[in-house]
Amino acid sequence: MAMHERKDKRPHILVVNDDGPLVAELSDSLRAAGYRVTGVASGDHALEVAAQDAPDLAVLDVRIPDISGVKLGGQLRERSGVPFLCIAECVDQETVAQAVEEGALSFLVKPLAVPQIVPSIEAALTRAADIRRLRESESQLNTALADTRAVNMAVGLLMMRDWIDREQALDLLRSNARSRRRPVADIAAELLRSVENL
Repeated sequence: MAMHERKDKRPHILVVNDDGPLVAELSDSLRAAGYRVTGVASGDHALEVAAQDAPDLAVLDVRIPDISGVKLGGQLRERSGVPFLCIAECVDQETVAQAVEEGALSFLVKPLAVPQIVPSIEAALTRAADIRRLRESESQLNTALADTRAVNMAVGLLMMRDWIDREQALDLLRSNARSRRRPVADIAAELLRSVENL
């Protein structure tokens, strides 16, 4: 996402296709369905848009002039965390395998019946939100595990250094954190760094 707070809360859809009339028709239909839409004709332009105002979902033609839509989807996902779905005239197994590997949420097959696209967009947005929540949870769990590990190691260090039991060591760590108005995990990490520097 862009660093600034987005004023328009509607889901932002990036449509990438070098077929101007199709982009216009799809963009107009998605706007009428309540989305904010940016339509572009090249992969380079799509990457610029994503860097400035990361979309909630990218709808990518598999064949665009400067890059494969599948590869572009992988780049958008890696650089800006943008989920994507692909559009193709026909879908072969190799393209599907590449798209799955790059993280595509779905495939739409041309010719596109615009009223049928909206449910696919909604499903993809829901799936993308689920994935985002899972990643955030994973990140929080990893942070909590790292903090717990640091606290446990610091408690063990204090027990050995001061010949005190676990509760006393934990109380000492908490007291130090309170007096310095910092999280216990930060004090524990600081204590561990000071030992490493000896």
